[in-house]
Amino acid sequence: SKEDEKKLHTGGAEGKRTDSMMILHVGDNGDTLISLPRDSDVVVPSYEGSTSGKVYPAQGRHAKLNATYAEDGPTLLVRAIEANTGLHIDHYVEIGFQGFAGIVDAVGGVEIDIDKGFKDKWSGADFEAGKQTLDGQQALAFVRTRHAFAASDLQRTKNQQKFLAALAHQVATPSTILNPFKLYPTMGAGLDSLIVDKDMSLWDLASMFWAMKGVSGGDGTSMNMPISGSVGGNLLWDKAKVKTLVDELNNDEKVTVSGN
Repeated sequence: SKEDEKKLHTGGAEGKRTDSMMILHVGDNGDTLISLPRDSDVVVPSYEGSTSGKVYPAQGRHAKLNATYAEDGPTLLVRAIEANTGLHIDHYVEIGFQGFAGIVDAVGGVEIDIDKGFKDKWSGADFEAGKQTLDGQQALAFVRTRHAFAASDLQRTKNQQKFLAALAHQVATPSTILNPFKLYPTMGAGLDSLIVDKDMSLWDLASMFWAMKGVSGGDGTSMNMPISGSVGGNLLWDKAKVKTLVDELNNDEKVTVSGN
């Protein structure tokens, strides 16, 4: 609603946008969480329109990764990630701003240690350094802020990973995950704006949070996609590093590549 847009500082842009995109790999050699900067340069693959059914052939067209989402939603976004990485994506989860804030409030807020204070009128952020508990509205401002940073997108993805790690620590506890009476209300707080693929179950969602907790606990890797530079405002992935990363993920080996 207009009231929510104002309260949550989300803006009123028409069309579909995505603020953050991540790949979560769950494997025997540690889980890996990879943030994909929304300005990543990708080649748009051939795809079938999700509503029109029309087939759009590949034409070697380059676009920002989040522009593929704006063009045809999750279907094209996932196709673009698969085509540009060589990874196969099994499941897709999407959460809206209101649902994100709802889940944070459902767990009583999330405690996080902020290294350096920052303000951003665009996201509504106004934080001092130090340990503090963020409610849903504050959490949304924290993960959406980019105007306050020089390396805007890359710093924002690091903040998002840090926050999700803190959220996972509070959601992914045996008393919550193994107790449907606690799990359903927590997940349900975000279900009004949660989109999942048709094969994804509530337990898949629970295991996703569990994996994120493992990543933040040192049992896995949290990273940004390796970047080698930029062209025309699009961030270029480091092809050699990405190839090594994809090979390690596809073979379920321990990740040795580091991101930006």
